[in-house]
Amino acid sequence: SIVRTFSSNAWAVLLLLPITAVFVILSRFSLLHPIQTISECLSLLTSASAIFSFILLCGVILMIGFLNLEYYTVIPAIACSKIALLGQLLHPRQFVNSLVHCIMGIIVAWCCAITIGGRYETLCYTCTQSDGSPQMCLNEFHLILLLAGAFVGFSHSLLGVIYNMNYVSFHTVQQYKYLRFKGSLPLVVKCSATQALYSIRNYIVVYFFLGYIPKAWVCKTLNLHLNSTAQPLDSVAGLLDLSLLYHLWISATFQLFTWYITLQLFRIFITEAYSFPVQSSFTEDAHQCISKVLTDKQPMILKFLALQDLALLSQHSPSRRCEVFSLSQPGGHPHNWNAISKECLSLMTDLTQRLVAYHDTVATNGRAKSLSTGSERKTSSETSDVSSIMLNVFNYIFPFASPALRRLTAPVDCSPWHGTVQSPHIMRRGPKLWSTSTGKRWLMEMTGHYMIQLIRLYQLLTVKNFLAKRVLIMYLFNKLPEASSQALFADSQAHIWALEGLSYLVQASFSEDHFGVVQTTLPSILSCMLVLQEAVDRHFKLPHASSKPIKSTISMGDSSYKTLRFALRATLKTAIYRITATFGDHLKAVQLSAEHRKRLQHFLEYKE
Repeated sequence: SIVRTFSSNAWAVLLLLPITAVFVILSRFSLLHPIQTISECLSLLTSASAIFSFILLCGVILMIGFLNLEYYTVIPAIACSKIALLGQLLHPRQFVNSLVHCIMGIIVAWCCAITIGGRYETLCYTCTQSDGSPQMCLNEFHLILLLAGAFVGFSHSLLGVIYNMNYVSFHTVQQYKYLRFKGSLPLVVKCSATQALYSIRNYIVVYFFLGYIPKAWVCKTLNLHLNSTAQPLDSVAGLLDLSLLYHLWISATFQLFTWYITLQLFRIFITEAYSFPVQSSFTEDAHQCISKVLTDKQPMILKFLALQDLALLSQHSPSRRCEVFSLSQPGGHPHNWNAISKECLSLMTDLTQRLVAYHDTVATNGRAKSLSTGSERKTSSETSDVSSIMLNVFNYIFPFASPALRRLTAPVDCSPWHGTVQSPHIMRRGPKLWSTSTGKRWLMEMTGHYMIQLIRLYQLLTVKNFLAKRVLIMYLFNKLPEASSQALFADSQAHIWALEGLSYLVQASFSEDHFGVVQTTLPSILSCMLVLQEAVDRHFKLPHASSKPIKSTISMGDSSYKTLRFALRATLKTAIYRITATFGDHLKAVQLSAEHRKRLQHFLEYKE
């Protein structure tokens, strides 16, 4: 992955030169003097300041590439509630990421200010006081451009968490890197320009209300003054400068475009298909074999690449399939097939267990919710009535409890008679009920104890219902629609490849497996697939599980993970049909349970 990251960063640096040239032309172009503009741009590109700015931009690209390598993931982190998303945004790791992006944004904005020149070029300039003496004043045009770069960098970092921009997906259709990059260029340009527009709009609002804070801090730190004759930019008149707005937008677009290009190149290079050897003739190269990569502890990107290679070789490579079906020498054991099939079955079993556990949790919550629906509809008066009824029931049980239990639950008496022996004329003693029955006394003690627990449970439910009626708490803690289902299938790309690889290998074994190594595990494969299909079918009967996700807004975030559950369901059904269509009635000889045999018969009859 490091080699692929280095290659993607090298291409991003090479593309930086033409991108910078286009930015120079767009930032300085004049319709009234086109020839003069072109000559000025050419002279600027060869100047010392431009070369120094280009070196700084190369450093920024390398840093962004390093952040891509450090934060990328093949399994997206899906927040199931607003409070979970807030936790991701406030994580210390994310704080470091945002801080670095702010610094990189300031550097890019400074390079843009040097490139645009004119009133944006320097942070300070010489101005004249009212008495005619010169002084150093703050150039607010330069400052507002630097702060815009920091704001765009911070926004980019936050949107990266919200839209899962660090998620790297694998394309179903294999293409050359050049074709993938060429096809993604229009989207990169569109996302850069659109996101820059939204970011500058938000930045202008923030600067209008809070712009005086950084101005005062910079003036105090650098001992600069504000020019009283210049129009302040944190005002309506100052921010309505069309030239300023254009340069802010074009600079933000250039900043995001270079970062998005780096990100897109990283995605293309890191997900390029890799062919792992099935078996090796040398012991020192055994760790590179596909079976070892799948079973050993490896980075997730390597496991995903190995599963992708398994799916491809099972479909398109007869020679490599023969290596999978081969026996070891000496010994005659199918080590390759055993390792591959075991890992694939383990993946499917793990997903099945997760689905079953999730379904049981949802069913339990649903029953609890249905039981508490009636209490949620009660008014405050009804709630107090229920409370009084429960207390009356407890008071009825209370006299039969033991003295220790009465002392534990009875209210404290603050009268002068508390703790003293009272006269029979003041209070008559009650009859000693069941004084000779130890079993009945124990039963009543336990009944009183359970009543106390019931009252406490009722109070907890009352507090829960009270909190649930608060809008803000409900907004933060309520589950997002479909988020739980999406999180459950977040790593399903691995299961899709495992299903495709196993099913294609089983299909090919009908004519290519000369040693019968697949036949020994065919019952386990069919049983595992059928159990998984049953769990998937049960999951899609739950609310929001079968609803299609809403099309996301324009962003560089990859939202393909939202439809992984649909792809898995289709792949699973296709894999079972692939096996039944190949083996046909021969599957009746496979040892399966009665339930699985009945379900398999539906596939044989094409009724699923």
